[in-house]
Amino acid sequence: MRCRKCPQRAVLGMPRHNTAFCGPCLTEFVRTQVQKAIKAQSMFAPEDRILVAVSGGKDSLTLWEILLKLGYRADALYVDLGIPGYSDRSHEKVERFARDVAEACGSKLMIHTVEEDAGAGIKELANLIKRPTCSACGTIKRYQFNRVAWENKYDVMATGHNLDDEAARLLGNVLQWQEEYLQKQSPTLPASVEGFAKKVKPLYRMTEREIAAYAVVNRIDYLVEECPMAKGAKMLVYKDALNRLEAESPGTKHRFYWGFLEKQKKVGESSVSMTDTDQTMLLPCETCGQPTTAGTCSFCRMMARAKTSTR
Repeated sequence: MRCRKCPQRAVLGMPRHNTAFCGPCLTEFVRTQVQKAIKAQSMFAPEDRILVAVSGGKDSLTLWEILLKLGYRADALYVDLGIPGYSDRSHEKVERFARDVAEACGSKLMIHTVEEDAGAGIKELANLIKRPTCSACGTIKRYQFNRVAWENKYDVMATGHNLDDEAARLLGNVLQWQEEYLQKQSPTLPASVEGFAKKVKPLYRMTEREIAAYAVVNRIDYLVEECPMAKGAKMLVYKDALNRLEAESPGTKHRFYWGFLEKQKKVGESSVSMTDTDQTMLLPCETCGQPTTAGTCSFCRMMARAKTSTR
């Protein structure tokens, strides 16, 4: 199989685009798609300070690398969840990337350790408060990423969610008719209220397979294994269903998610992060000061429950 842009041998076929690319052409294509995503969704400007949420996996490290290669000012935050073995390996991948790639671009890595903050790793913490591990993990990550971005005055927080992630999330929200989440599902969520950082997903135009190929071609050393806590998660079921549809009809994920974004844009919801009612209900958390609809935010309530359970 030959590259469709040059005479070189292709490293990746892309059925949804009916094309194939060699390593250099794939690199150019992916970076161009990210730049298009940034422009189309008005994510950020060249002078903005960006905080990238990194995990050690291919998506987040690839996003960090692309933003740096495109000349953006991008630092990163890694949240160490304290998962035996897995967190050690992911931590190592992030540290190595920061040392070998990011520091040369003047970028820095910040690290937050859950065990130091909560007194237990994510698995033990979830058991203490009797919540699914993924649920506790999501609460912690969302809180810490937003807190660090806001307190350090970053203009925007970027995550490595790709087309597969967003299509699977959309499928789950549609199947359960989660209208509130559907209204807020967008590659860009503006900082509509004080205390919330603007959040963007520059990889939403790229599939997981395409990002993995980019990472290999550009020698990005990432953690291949999936988080052991994610086993049985519904999101994986939705991804599997979409993968089967994609195999039968290339471009299914693309049409499904991009079609949703077009419909959303037509009804004027593409730039809405929360309704007016949501905004009027938000108040500073009595414990940490972060925006919440209750007196105490979900993160602080979770930490309080964990401390009570250890007594």
